[in-house]
Amino acid sequence: MEMRFGPRLNLITGDNGLGKSFLLDVAWWALTRQWPQDLNQNLTSGYPARPTEIGKEASIRFGVANKDGHVEYDSNYVAGQRHWNSGSKHPYGQSLVLYVMADGGFAVWDPLRNAPKVSSEPSNYSNIKGYVFSLEEVWNGLKYIIKLYSHSDKEIQVCNGLIADWASWIREKGEDAARMSAVLTRLSPALGVESLQPGDRLTRLSLDDARDIPTIRMGYGQDVPILHASLGVRRITSFAYMLSWAWREHRIASEFLGLAPSSRMVVLFDEIEAHLHPRWQRAIVPALLQVMETLTGDASASVQLIGTTHAPLVLASIEPLFDEEQDRLFALDLVDGRVSLKEQPWAKQGDVINWLVSDSFGLRQGYSLEAEQAIECANAWMRGDFAALPAHLNTKQAIHAELKRVLAGHDPFWPRWIVAYEKSGDAA
Repeated sequence: MEMRFGPRLNLITGDNGLGKSFLLDVAWWALTRQWPQDLNQNLTSGYPARPTEIGKEASIRFGVANKDGHVEYDSNYVAGQRHWNSGSKHPYGQSLVLYVMADGGFAVWDPLRNAPKVSSEPSNYSNIKGYVFSLEEVWNGLKYIIKLYSHSDKEIQVCNGLIADWASWIREKGEDAARMSAVLTRLSPALGVESLQPGDRLTRLSLDDARDIPTIRMGYGQDVPILHASLGVRRITSFAYMLSWAWREHRIASEFLGLAPSSRMVVLFDEIEAHLHPRWQRAIVPALLQVMETLTGDASASVQLIGTTHAPLVLASIEPLFDEEQDRLFALDLVDGRVSLKEQPWAKQGDVINWLVSDSFGLRQGYSLEAEQAIECANAWMRGDFAALPAHLNTKQAIHAELKRVLAGHDPFWPRWIVAYEKSGDAA
């Protein structure tokens, strides 16, 4: 397979099990030279970092645009050593990389903290290769075992987790709290109408739980502990937190090392629409393309988004902003028993039903399976293809009865069928 990503927006569609998440894993590897599962064994999902068929050759050729231009490199899987060769010539980008996994986990790669060491770094600088969070670690914190020069292994607290950090930021009422609030607002389902905002106070869940829990102000005016919010609200809140945490730590690293912070981020987002109401599905991708400016306060800051989706509303939402110069649409499909990847020519489809029956999703109709069969039988009957009719729908009366059972009274198919039905008279 070959993918040439656009510099801004890239969406991948395809049926379950064809490898959309795997492509995101490969993109993460190309950017960081690590597989998420190798950095954190607590992940509940993910692909192995080796070919499924033992002994079969596998290779990845990738290109990364950085300050030196566009650099390409080949990497091969070394079966005898069970790893991918990763020489010092591998190019690294200057972008922050955030991988949003479908199971609620995240992975963060920072070009200042996670890239191979440079000589200007202090001798006790710990070069962790990437920060990979399971769902539980996003909320409650992440620790790593590191090796320090002339020291034994040491456990360090890499991240305090959403609950502790956000509560601390709210107490301080400083820049971090304001940033988190602004990012939440940007990612809300409808700006100014259904904006996600922190509640006015921290709260406790029980007498035995000493944690101060941040709250979310709901549309009905109640402050709900974030741990009791809906799955959709929790997923977007955790994404806002990981963005805020990654940018905060990146800025601290830039000051520590005396280097300029990045103004670009690559976001890998698996199942963008997961747990989101259709209203939110229409708003999330445009918000993602603008969130880096909200995060940094820099109008020139940008995001390259590579995401997977099963939702026609997500594709409908990008029609006003899709730019063929910088955006791409891909589809995975099963062709003659092999998985095929194709870049889709961009074409507006308008209504969501049109997206459902487009090449991106491949449905024949936007009906239930029963309604689809009834309409197909009605069409076959109207064109005289009686051999195509199943035994239980081989007469116009049976087809008519089934259409009445499965279609709404105002369905647009009715006028065409009624004309043919009445015109045929007593014909069966």
